[in-house]
Amino acid sequence: MVSSKDTFTLKTNSKLKMKINLIIILTLFSAWKSFGQQEAHFTQFTDNQLFVNPAYAGSNGSLNATAIHREQWVGFKGSPSTSTFSFHSPLNYETVGLGMTVVNDQIGPLSQNMIYSDFSYSLKFSNQSRLSFGIKAGINVISLNASTLNTTEENDPNLAKDIRNQVNPNIGFGMYYRSKNWFIGASSPKLFENSYDGTSLNLEKRHFFMNTGGIFTLNPTWKFRPVAQVKMTEGAPLSLDLSFTGIYKESIYIGAIYRFNAATGVLVQFQVAPALRVGIATELGLTDIRKYNDGTYEVMLSYDIARKKSGIKSPRYF
Repeated sequence: MVSSKDTFTLKTNSKLKMKINLIIILTLFSAWKSFGQQEAHFTQFTDNQLFVNPAYAGSNGSLNATAIHREQWVGFKGSPSTSTFSFHSPLNYETVGLGMTVVNDQIGPLSQNMIYSDFSYSLKFSNQSRLSFGIKAGINVISLNASTLNTTEENDPNLAKDIRNQVNPNIGFGMYYRSKNWFIGASSPKLFENSYDGTSLNLEKRHFFMNTGGIFTLNPTWKFRPVAQVKMTEGAPLSLDLSFTGIYKESIYIGAIYRFNAATGVLVQFQVAPALRVGIATELGLTDIRKYNDGTYEVMLSYDIARKKSGIKSPRYF
């Protein structure tokens, strides 16, 4: 699988911006064989934790629905486009959480549609902290229109046939510890290394994630929220995302992100109502591909629905 964050090997060529060429082919197939990073990146990853960790389900004490759409490398034909929608809620006794995540990921001729259910069980402690364990189960439906690729090698066996709605089932696991002012989580959202084409060459590689962050009160007006995310997989460099966000009067979130040796960006979010937060973000790549695109953009919408008369927890920092 190749998702929105795979590295492209670029050649200086004025036609790169006009068509899907060798770069797309190398991204889709050579990166599979080298077992590179395959899971999607998000600038606003703090608001999309259920995507990677099922133990996050129900952690907010209310029913939450979050949608994120990401357009990566705008202006580059065949560039990655990813949409996620997730919702989750604790059950009445709040030790069990349930959720669902739906993902559409498109890069060039490769399309993936994922739907996963999430289950979590939490242990509560006297200091209002909780330790949660979660499992994720679902399917990834893959389609590849290989005939649209421009190849440099005639009859390339990797491009010999299209893939139509191939279904790959998978499961994942996660742990999540949360206190009043900080959290830490570890997970692997896809444990099975399924094949994309019936061979052992192109596999969904197993990824491991670790997230941690905290909230600090600077003064009556401002709070500071640092968050880090580490991604690991066999055969690829360690990926590190850092996010630093200032929160003004519990209503405006202004942040910066840095993805080690890959990208930097900014985000702005507005708590427009106690239950509703909207956000926008943009990234600028730090690799050679930035010469051939107009940047990366992301929008986010998150809504909480109260389950009890006591209402919802607002603001919600994680």
